Amino acid sequence: EVQLQASGGGLVQAGGSLRLSCAASGFTFDAYSIGWFRQAPGKEREGVSCITGSDDSTYYAGSVKGRFTIYTNNAKNIVYLQMNSLKPEDTAVYYCALDVSGYGCFENSDMDYWGKGTLVTVSS
Repeated sequence: EVQLQASGGGLVQAGGSLRLSCAASGFTFDAYSIGWFRQAPGKEREGVSCITGSDDSTYYAGSVKGRFTIYTNNAKNIVYLQMNSLKPEDTAVYYCALDVSGYGCFENSDMDYWGKGTLVTVSS
């Protein structure tokens, strides 16, 4: 059974930093994409950042580019999201997700497995 366990959320002041982690287990896919999505209150879930399995390219939403960094451990079974210069509008539940094809990345419909979210709250 595929499991994605996200952690690292919390309350932080604007301008602060957090690092989210997502531990992936229970599968033997070779080239999968893995990434982060978020859903703010009253809004749809959106892609934040991801790494494609096909070529290890990284992608970022325009709103987080330059502030967030995605990376994995060598085994690529833990994906991190380093979030710096956080803003109140980054407040959301953050989810990690996995696409077994390796080509999907940023669209909710691309992803095959989802973890439970972790809440990030940025105070002004």
